[in-house]
Amino acid sequence: MTDNIQVTIVGSSNVDITALMNRLPGPGETVLADSYQLSPGGKGANQALAAQLAGARTEFIGAVGEDSHAKIALGQLEEAGVKLDRVSTSRQPTGVAIIQVDSGAENSIAVVSGANSTVTAEVVNAAGTLHGIVVLQGEIPASGIKTAMDLATDKVVLNLAPVIELDRDYLLKANPLVVNEHEAALILQQLDGSETMSTEAEPVIAEKLMAHGLASLVITLGANGCLVVEQGTEMQQLSAVKVKAMDTTGAGDAFTGAVAARLAHGDTLAQAADFAGKFAALTVQAHGAQASYPRSLDAL
Repeated sequence: MTDNIQVTIVGSSNVDITALMNRLPGPGETVLADSYQLSPGGKGANQALAAQLAGARTEFIGAVGEDSHAKIALGQLEEAGVKLDRVSTSRQPTGVAIIQVDSGAENSIAVVSGANSTVTAEVVNAAGTLHGIVVLQGEIPASGIKTAMDLATDKVVLNLAPVIELDRDYLLKANPLVVNEHEAALILQQLDGSETMSTEAEPVIAEKLMAHGLASLVITLGANGCLVVEQGTEMQQLSAVKVKAMDTTGAGDAFTGAVAARLAHGDTLAQAADFAGKFAALTVQAHGAQASYPRSLDAL
């Protein structure tokens, strides 16, 4: 096992406005919610907190606005000890995610990018050297993602969520690419140059993604665990921990951050994904994203 090196997350930070309700509304329908809450979120910030709580020295690089939401967006990262020296302040407002969660833990999310839209190539270049394993998502501009990949000196963990257009050469720099089954199909569509999204089984999609030249890949499958594959090795399907889900918001981010943390500790990809699955399972048993992340690893 190697020494614990740093994880650097370049990405988004938001304030989540979460409404809890019995069922999600249909198109044009109004549903009364039981309650709402304001909490920190954003895929990048979520992953940074998860990496820190999973045991890695972690830095978050992103942007917030000059508003009251900025303190909420960064509060739990600061409390956990995530390094925030290179978070920039933008004239754009802090990003906001509007989340609806039903009684079955299903959710729908709309994101207003705000300051996250300013994390461009220029801002990432200005941040300087990116230390250790670099983690990226799809909630910042493609130019910022590509520049971060160019500056990375270690593995790049790419969680292209949401799936945005990214040049083929940059998609193939991911090591690993960490996505859910829907995102995997959309990325395959990009790499194939196809007009339609594949509806094939996830192992087939994984094989086709690897055939394009990816170094490694993790496809999360919710309650069915995840698929893990690296070039030159056989695909593995890891089982999920069986729990009663209350709110799945931020669980995928918890998984990605924990994967990066364990890779920084020297775990194999399969070992990292197995740990991350257990870490993420703890988060779905409470409401919220960052608030649900375990502050102790004793339960793992």
